[in-house]
Amino acid sequence: SEFFLVVNASKTAEDFEWLTGRAGEGIIVENQSDEFGAIALQGPDSVSIWEKIGADVVGLPPRNGIIERGDGVIVCRTGYTGEDGFELFAPTAAIGGWFSKFVEAGAKPCGLGARDTLRLEKCYPLNGSDLDERHTPLEAGLGFFVKLEKGCEFPGSEVLRKQKSQGLTHRLVALQTVGKAPPPRHDYPVYEREASEADQPVAFLTSGGFSPSLQHGIALAYLPVELAKPGTELEIGVRAKRFPAVVVKKPFLA
Repeated sequence: SEFFLVVNASKTAEDFEWLTGRAGEGIIVENQSDEFGAIALQGPDSVSIWEKIGADVVGLPPRNGIIERGDGVIVCRTGYTGEDGFELFAPTAAIGGWFSKFVEAGAKPCGLGARDTLRLEKCYPLNGSDLDERHTPLEAGLGFFVKLEKGCEFPGSEVLRKQKSQGLTHRLVALQTVGKAPPPRHDYPVYEREASEADQPVAFLTSGGFSPSLQHGIALAYLPVELAKPGTELEIGVRAKRFPAVVVKKPFLA
């Protein structure tokens, strides 16, 4: 069996080291990052743009499906925006040609800032920010990816079983600013409402930004469970000031 992993680019070296350090006998792990490029075609027009390319595309994969072409191109019906779309992985020498085809068919180029806003509006966590070695999948709301009832052991399984049995102390929750406020950003402190200047933050934002769709600031943070209920009023520290915020139900946009 072969697996093709796509990781956060900023975590490539760390993830590769983790995998190679745990690879068993007969398992080969290769870092092919320099050999591939990636393009994400996302949005309500992605299918029509894809179809305009015509003979260059062999079929369309179903939602969450994957097609591996004979020319080294991998097409996934996946994305990190909350919209329908595709992610294409191609050899480095060919990726520029694919980019040109999509633009000529009507796609509009955008950068990681736009992608980050879209994934945050859907509360998709970012590895290295919302996901790290200090927090578990259960705290991040990703328990559906962890099958503890199978009985097999894996790195961290003992901790997760104990955590599930004893209950969580923190959860990754969604926050939105209230009223006029600057955009919240990663690592901004979160305080209980009307806390004194001497009080310590109850959390720090793991992600944050301005939502063009909602016209206010949105953010994620690991809060103590007693403060994680939707409707809980808090404050976000921005430099020397604090601005009101409230815990809301995920995602920001359905």
